[in-house]
Amino acid sequence: MTFLVDLIVDFWQTLSEMSPYLLLGFLVAGLLSVWISPAAVERHLGNRGFWSILKASLFGIPLPLCSCGVIPVSMSLHKHGAGKGATASFLLSTPQTGVDSILVTYSLMGPTLAIFRPLAALATGLLGGSLVELVEKNNTSSKKTNVCNDDCCSTEKPKANWFVRAMRHGFVTLPADIGRSMLIGLAIAALISAAVPDDFFASYLAGGGGLIAMLVMLATGIPVYVCATASVPVAVALMAKGLSPGAAMVFLMTGPATNAAALATLWGTLGKRSAIAYLVSVVVCALASGVIIDQFIFVGGFDPDIHAHHTMLPQGLTTVSAVALLGVLGFGIYRKHKNNLNNITVNSH
Repeated sequence: MTFLVDLIVDFWQTLSEMSPYLLLGFLVAGLLSVWISPAAVERHLGNRGFWSILKASLFGIPLPLCSCGVIPVSMSLHKHGAGKGATASFLLSTPQTGVDSILVTYSLMGPTLAIFRPLAALATGLLGGSLVELVEKNNTSSKKTNVCNDDCCSTEKPKANWFVRAMRHGFVTLPADIGRSMLIGLAIAALISAAVPDDFFASYLAGGGGLIAMLVMLATGIPVYVCATASVPVAVALMAKGLSPGAAMVFLMTGPATNAAALATLWGTLGKRSAIAYLVSVVVCALASGVIIDQFIFVGGFDPDIHAHHTMLPQGLTTVSAVALLGVLGFGIYRKHKNNLNNITVNSH
């Protein structure tokens, strides 16, 4: 009974701490989805070379594309003339971070890691794009890719005004896309907090840091897809059990960036050499980021009570925000489930 109570308390505490920032992130993401369209991205990334790779990485960091839109938009860039390097760069930087995950990282892990995370995504995009362009030269591919059917990817003239479209994307489409992963991530974080001993990583993984711990997180993050926002509470829970901030950053980078869909798309569309270069860039940048964080930024360790900023907000605001966030995520999950059932019904007929 005590374990169940601890589980619920840990779940609610983490939810309350991150909910105001995540709701703000949804708002900003919705506005960006109106102000920055996939068509504009294609127009700016039509050329090959390092400049296009750099712009692709910069575009990908804050861009609030739905997860179904990341892959087809990336492949659309390629079909419209973007080089393989720029395409891979965009696909690398986009899933690692976004306005919502940056704000959640700030709330739970503090400003240093909130700034470091998008910079790491930028570096990964630059390295990956450059490697892909190096190994693939300027070869092109004409294979067809998946089609995104969400509002954020539609090329039809929108019927609603910009504010309605922004709110729909920010508080309906985006929560539907990440809601299930978000709740699962919170549940895993609560389970780790309640079940894992406080000195677990310090006892079994060389003090919770070093190359061994980073390789373990690398092996954990590469095959398992975790969305950029949902990975934050899991990483915080692991750090509370003794994992070093550098090893946690390895997980934060590899989990969102190396999902099977992205690798399969790269392998089938841009070629196996691009897929290998993509994976190598993630591994190198993740390990390098982990070393930089542990050896230069948090040499004396990481104390979440000092670095995180959730204590700055009044308890009433965090409680109301947590309830609102559960409502938003719950509606998003319900809407996605309903749409899936409707699609199954239509296809069966």
